[in-house]
Amino acid sequence: MAFHGWKWLLLLGRQNTLAKACRSRRGGPSLCWKRCCHWSTGKSLDPEVRAFLEENTEVTNSGHLTPEIRLRLLTPRCRFWREKPDLWPYGDPFWAIYWPGGQALSRYILDNPRVVKGRSVLDLGSGCGATAIAAVMSGASQVLANDIDPIAGMAMILNCELNHLNPFPITIKNIINSEAGNWDLIVLGDMFYDEQLADGLHHWLQKCIRVHQTEVLIGDPGRHQFLSHSIHSQLHKVIEYSLPEYTRQENYGLTSSIVWSYQPSNSLDN
Repeated sequence: MAFHGWKWLLLLGRQNTLAKACRSRRGGPSLCWKRCCHWSTGKSLDPEVRAFLEENTEVTNSGHLTPEIRLRLLTPRCRFWREKPDLWPYGDPFWAIYWPGGQALSRYILDNPRVVKGRSVLDLGSGCGATAIAAVMSGASQVLANDIDPIAGMAMILNCELNHLNPFPITIKNIINSEAGNWDLIVLGDMFYDEQLADGLHHWLQKCIRVHQTEVLIGDPGRHQFLSHSIHSQLHKVIEYSLPEYTRQENYGLTSSIVWSYQPSNSLDN
């Protein structure tokens, strides 16, 4: 399956999607998004991109940890599951997979709404938007989703519609190493797949915690790049979930996913 090749590259940490920010392979309708850093509620989607996403993804809520959330994803029944990746007209659709770390974070938030209720939440590397959706469902007072892929932003709007939610704000840019935002909670899943990206996340999250006392929750199924990084010594395990069989099959045998609380020391260690 051609799409499995994309998944395998990401799982091995061989793709640095930061280098692909706002990239479109063939141009087309997504070009307008290259100039757009923020998606505001009430703005309409490009009808051509909407039609493409609706035609080439499947609405599903099965095989994942959060059946309460419906998502547009690439599944084995979709055309591009087997098509050559070069035929996909936009940047690689990593957003179209519901990754295990995001599943764990979303499940934890739905089961423990007190974690987000009445709080401001940043969903970093939001992808399909499931964790941001879970935060809205659980009563967060403010939610901002962030992803560097403009098509992911469009997909999030569609996923909000599927779950009868007003779209939350979405920022389409790399905010790592920017000013530390004043968020009560930052959540991020499946982002420790590249050493350079992991280092940047480590330092930026430390800055957010030091400046604003932000709480940070990380979801990861135990990828080598995550477990071997120095950040791992500053994490506290919150909960571990057994992954559904479908998710195990699509993630090369990973059996569980963990939510971690990031509690670094006062100093900014390397």
